[in-house]
Amino acid sequence: MLWGGVERGMVSGMNLGLFSLELMYGILFSMLNIAIQAVVSVGLIRFMRGLQQRTIKRHRVLALAGAMMATGALLTFSHMMQVWIWARAYDLVGAVKTEDAYYFAFVNFTTLGYGDIIAARPWRLLGPITAANGMLLFGMSTALIFAVMTRAATVLHVYDTPQRRKPAHRHKEKADAEEPQPPPGV
Repeated sequence: MLWGGVERGMVSGMNLGLFSLELMYGILFSMLNIAIQAVVSVGLIRFMRGLQQRTIKRHRVLALAGAMMATGALLTFSHMMQVWIWARAYDLVGAVKTEDAYYFAFVNFTTLGYGDIIAARPWRLLGPITAANGMLLFGMSTALIFAVMTRAATVLHVYDTPQRRKPAHRHKEKADAEEPQPPPGV
């Protein structure tokens, strides 16, 4: 029976069962990569909390540069690992040749989209799913980089003038006692 010019159970000539399988397979690998991103994000946040515990009085800009380098290196490594996971996803179902899987995954993950390699017909939807996952993860990384750098600059007092710099680690009670109090009624 035809419905809108298409047989029931078919989407653009593709069986809905295969479509659903491909979609669920792609979502599974997307969630795996999001879990990796979450672990890396928590690790970076803990790193920044550890930095806050240290008293760094000299070379604050170098400490900020070190935090930037560590953040960039860790996020780059995590994205390489996420691309490798997508490559394995393509390889497991035979969507592309094994020797092309990492390259194909990288081109899709970064949304570069050369188009020189195309996935096998039943797995073509994985490319756009990989691209959407890559965009999401790069966006999360960008937000994390901004948060880490802002926090590091604040904790290290990089932008304070020498007269306003305070130690990076102070006890709250002492800090509260030294802070000027607003006049009553304000």
